[in-house]
Amino acid sequence: MVDTEQGPGVLVLAGTPIGDVADAPPRLREELARADVVAAEDTRRLHRLLQRLEVTLSGRVVSYFEGNEVARTEQLAAELEAGARVLVVTDAGMPSVSDPGYRLVRAAVDRGIRVTAVPGPSAVLTALALSGLPVDRFCFEGFLPRKAGERGRRLAALATETRTMVFFEAPHRLADFLTSGVEALGADRPAAVCRELTKTYEEVRRGTLAELVDWAAEGVRGEVTVVVQGAEPSDDGGSALELVRELIADGVRLSDAVAQVAASTGQRRNALYQAAVADRRS
Repeated sequence: MVDTEQGPGVLVLAGTPIGDVADAPPRLREELARADVVAAEDTRRLHRLLQRLEVTLSGRVVSYFEGNEVARTEQLAAELEAGARVLVVTDAGMPSVSDPGYRLVRAAVDRGIRVTAVPGPSAVLTALALSGLPVDRFCFEGFLPRKAGERGRRLAALATETRTMVFFEAPHRLADFLTSGVEALGADRPAAVCRELTKTYEEVRRGTLAELVDWAAEGVRGEVTVVVQGAEPSDDGGSALELVRELIADGVRLSDAVAQVAASTGQRRNALYQAAVADRRS
């Protein structure tokens, strides 16, 4: 069945459970049953998910993974232009976030085709929330290079990054990743390793990078997300507070002034706001 309500076609990026199938949003079932084409990173995993959700497809299934993404994108874009409703699902989480999807989104946007999403569980946001580290500003770095030299250079480039950083890593490379982190970011840098999120054996290990290296050396299993606290801002709080004062004197609201200064200096927004409030009271 071709969707005729939204123009030539619709591309739907569907978030899937990262562990517990009960986390699947109701709309995921509706979109799976409605799609003309379901592009799946792993068709076998898709069929297992369909069984657990008790969903019957009306459309057809095609594989859409790293190995065929370039060629398949053109095929799917042609189907979108012809009026199909194409649903993209990956093994877990949101398509295009370290998974296939970006190329098809870009192709759809370039053709003026509507793109929408079914929001769902996210390993990135779940790990951030559980890490116990600052989450007011963060960046996602995905998987770093496997080779030690390249990985070390990427981490060294992040040594002065003040935002909390989120990484994906394979369990068998976790100890090497953390060791590279110690060398580039320092042994005392706070971090958290989140393993098997939302699954039966979910585990969150918090500590310094050096402490986590010792723990990971024993071997780790399951899917892993690593959260690392950002560097301390190079700008001192007094200078940032003075900038806030100047903006307020120019008529900028306190909250807006804090947001602007935090973004430009790397200061923690919440801490700067509290300091600014205390400064005004005094």
